[in-house]
Amino acid sequence: MESDILKEDYKDFPSPCYVIEERLLRRNLKLIQNVANEANVEIILAFKAYALWKTFPIFREYINHTTASSLYEARLAFEKFGSKAHTYSPAYTDEDFPEIADYSSHITFNSLNQFEHFYPIAKEKNISCGIRINPEYSEIETDLYNPCAAGSRFGLISSDLPEELPEGIDGFHCHCHCESSSENLQRTLTHIEEKFGRWLPKLKWLNLGGGHLMTRKDYNIELLISLLKDLHKRYPNLNIILEPGSAFGWQTGPLISQVVDIVENKGIKTAILNVSFTCHMPDCLEMPYHPEVRGAVVTEKEKGEFVYRLGGNSCLSGDFMSSWQFDHELKIGEYIVFEDMIHYTTVKTCMFNGISHPSIAMLHNDHSIEILRQYQFEDYLNRMD
Repeated sequence: MESDILKEDYKDFPSPCYVIEERLLRRNLKLIQNVANEANVEIILAFKAYALWKTFPIFREYINHTTASSLYEARLAFEKFGSKAHTYSPAYTDEDFPEIADYSSHITFNSLNQFEHFYPIAKEKNISCGIRINPEYSEIETDLYNPCAAGSRFGLISSDLPEELPEGIDGFHCHCHCESSSENLQRTLTHIEEKFGRWLPKLKWLNLGGGHLMTRKDYNIELLISLLKDLHKRYPNLNIILEPGSAFGWQTGPLISQVVDIVENKGIKTAILNVSFTCHMPDCLEMPYHPEVRGAVVTEKEKGEFVYRLGGNSCLSGDFMSSWQFDHELKIGEYIVFEDMIHYTTVKTCMFNGISHPSIAMLHNDHSIEILRQYQFEDYLNRMD
């Protein structure tokens, strides 16, 4: 990964520390802006992958809108990005929806039931409404990240839609990519048009969701622009929206940590760090995938010269990953740098999707209830800055 952070810089950062490199962030933003302009589409930032709001002034130089998946994210869009959100959630509640509507310009519903229930509020506030569709096609191999897997709770398949859409549905939202290529999109569009083409001429917008990793070095930008231009020609009525998250934060900075101790068990050496996979890099364990570590290579060997597991500092037995080969013996206090840790990792460390933590209460012996803690938007805001 290209980086401006030098080895002698490590000591100048708090430890551990996520580091965003402005030059790399601006490089991504400029590329995304160019795609949006050339293809005549709107590309917006998905907070589920990147929500570090103190960097929003930089984003506002290149894009105008964001996408939210919860009340907290919608409020973040309005208060910190300075524009109303394009909002989608698998389910809205009666408690949250009126406030979500205050902060949203577009709202996508996951079901016709939800649309019918909340449309009167959305209509009153002049919100453009859409429905999420499921093209029953995705090339994502890991079911944890595949919204089109069998039994998916996301969106409607074409047979679930009436021939005439209910009044008030302006758009379709389809999300079935994850760090995908433009070739993936090309094949996906075939399925979308095959399944939902009869409705597309009647709509105002089509949101193609996230997962378009256009800032990856091997991504075919020319094909992406061509696909989007051709889609415009077929459906000139549609405003086309993309809402990637990873593409904005892709390879814009590392997580810098340090070795606290080194232990050995049956010939397996573990460097225990001052960060945790389960607390600070949960996507590494969920996927799982091996993050790139500066100055090391992933190896299938668990034992050998300069071969180490990297272990987190939590008490969870599985808070480690195997294994990396270094070119030297690790020492206590040495810096370990995990590359590309800004997108998704930062939000998963805090409140993923801006979803609030459950409140905490105590039921006393006299059956009275004491509320010990309720979480607020400010808790999310203060953790995501």
